[in-house]
Amino acid sequence: MTQLEKIQHEILQLPQQEFINLQEWFAELAWEKWDEEFEEDVAAGKLNFLIEEAMAAKSSGTLRDL
Repeated sequence: MTQLEKIQHEILQLPQQEFINLQEWFAELAWEKWDEEFEEDVAAGKLNFLIEEAMAAKSSGTLRDL
């Protein structure tokens, strides 16, 4: 049995409230990982094209309010 299979088995054995707590913890962890990736992408300039698109839309008068 792999480590993942062991973890899955253990999760299936959790009482309802502990399962809910695990879900909440895992969701928060996923958002933290997403935030880290986003910050890395910003620092690396991977999202600069969005600024360029917005500036071009502003210059051409096609920029819309959200």
